[in-house]
Amino acid sequence: MSISLVRIILYVQNVERLTVFYRDMLGLSLNQEIKGEWAAFQVGACELALHRVGRQYRIADTDAWKEETNAKLVLAVTRDIAELRAELIAKGVAMREIKSFPGFPGPLCDGEDPEGNVFQLQQAS
Repeated sequence: MSISLVRIILYVQNVERLTVFYRDMLGLSLNQEIKGEWAAFQVGACELALHRVGRQYRIADTDAWKEETNAKLVLAVTRDIAELRAELIAKGVAMREIKSFPGFPGPLCDGEDPEGNVFQLQQAS
């Protein structure tokens, strides 16, 4: 049996807001969209999809919504991570400090999308 990860779906309050974030801030390529309900980005061999939460979970003020989750999206980047981090901070993206660990390839830097989903930039070798 062969198993491949083909798509990760984030259930979100505001699909359009996060579509703009992942497209414009992180430069991901949008390949599917149903306005306000669904967006999918090709990220290497996997898709990152944004799916609007079900009616029973929707809130009125989506701009104030922050999710607390134990999941993290890890994105390998070929750009210099310090330069990319500085650029994202200048655009208003919440970014943490660059870190590295012995035996782990390259530096890492965590950030947060507008709904509180954590992503990590990993310097590709």
